[in-house]
Amino acid sequence: MDVTARFLGGSGAVTGSKYLIDLGDFEFMVDCGLFQGRKELRDRNWDKFPTPVDELDCIILTHAHLDHIGYLPRLVKQGFRGPIYCTEASEELAKILLLDSGKLQEEEAEFARKKGYSRHEDPQPLYTIEDAEAVFPMLTPKPFDRAFSIHPGVDVTFFHAGHILGASIVKVVLKGESQTKKLVFSGDLGRYHDPLLFPPTRIPKGDIVWMESTYGDRNAPPTKPEEELARAIRDTFDRDGLVIIPAFAVGRTQLILYHLYQLMKKGKIPKVPIFLDSPMAIDTTKLYLDFHTDHRLSAMIEEEHEHAYKHPQLHYYQKREQSMSLNEFKGRAIIISASGMATGGRVLHHLFHHLPHEKNGVIIAGYQAEGTRGRRLLNGEPTVRIYGNEVPVKAKIYPIEGLSAHADQAELMDWAEGFCEKPKMVFIVHGEQLSAETLAQKLKDELDWNTIVPQYLESFVLFEGI
Repeated sequence: MDVTARFLGGSGAVTGSKYLIDLGDFEFMVDCGLFQGRKELRDRNWDKFPTPVDELDCIILTHAHLDHIGYLPRLVKQGFRGPIYCTEASEELAKILLLDSGKLQEEEAEFARKKGYSRHEDPQPLYTIEDAEAVFPMLTPKPFDRAFSIHPGVDVTFFHAGHILGASIVKVVLKGESQTKKLVFSGDLGRYHDPLLFPPTRIPKGDIVWMESTYGDRNAPPTKPEEELARAIRDTFDRDGLVIIPAFAVGRTQLILYHLYQLMKKGKIPKVPIFLDSPMAIDTTKLYLDFHTDHRLSAMIEEEHEHAYKHPQLHYYQKREQSMSLNEFKGRAIIISASGMATGGRVLHHLFHHLPHEKNGVIIAGYQAEGTRGRRLLNGEPTVRIYGNEVPVKAKIYPIEGLSAHADQAELMDWAEGFCEKPKMVFIVHGEQLSAETLAQKLKDELDWNTIVPQYLESFVLFEGI
């Protein structure tokens, strides 16, 4: 059989990952992500799908971030009915994220309708909550490290990738009439020394490799985020202030909770109330308890009466009334709330009430895109607009580095060096053009790899007559 690959996303950009593999009598796709960021990318989500949906037999997911799963409701709405394979934790995480995405799509369409800024008379959501729910019956969970068949002669295995709970490296074995070939999809690779997640699994052999390049052109600063967190918190508490941490609900929140627990147990910060005020973050944190063998805290969770996600100082605030009550809280405390870039969500009313006071502190614990409130806070702007008001920024802003969930350039190279044999072809994907090209050149120079930076909708013949 001849084997071809087509790049329907995740090429020349970080988002929209979709890799179509055609075996002639069987087609499958690895990842089904939403395009995000620039308008020209987001517009692709509305385009007709570039290949016949009814010819697509199944989908394999590397992990549950929206840039890898967020297009699923749209594809199902267009008629896709095949199985969607993923790890067990990714199945549950996908349900949480897709429901939230459907809700946001509906809200954005309604807002555009009310404000009249859409070029359409009756703006519609890309998909709805109901469309998201239609995906759930197709999700087909599989365990890590155990091969399963998706078609006669096509086996798949999930290996730990780090990055977020349930994230996987995908190995696809094609058993042809005359030979066997291996395809390896890195997905998004995590950090090698992440305190929560296992390091990315080294794969000894792959004939064709898809390798992410999010940070292919840079290395993370040699910082100790736990110590930086402790200094920021102690400094704020010395002023009798309150700490607010805008945090991404998936991954970043759970890492911050771990660091805060460790700091309290070691006596590096005082034991004060920690309020986790984000329904999605709470639901995600519970998955860390349900799937505790999928991360490095299993011994802590199994053996300790209390742990990072259950201790007397930690309070889960699901209800809106609980969230609003924090506006009247007096004294030292830590509030963790979404969204991570302060673009929406409950964190806005916390910032609205606490930014104008010099005693308070705001910890910025992740990447802040240009134009977001988080970036404006980092830039030291004197006011930020919240709820239509210019809110004075008197609270002290503390940027914390070293909490990224992505492997940096050195760690990407470390993973690549795990291959015992040089792949025939390596596609550098999931990166902005500079990141992808920089990593591609480094792999060529240091490992003599045949690297290719594919473009959107480009096709390649992988094998002939296997």
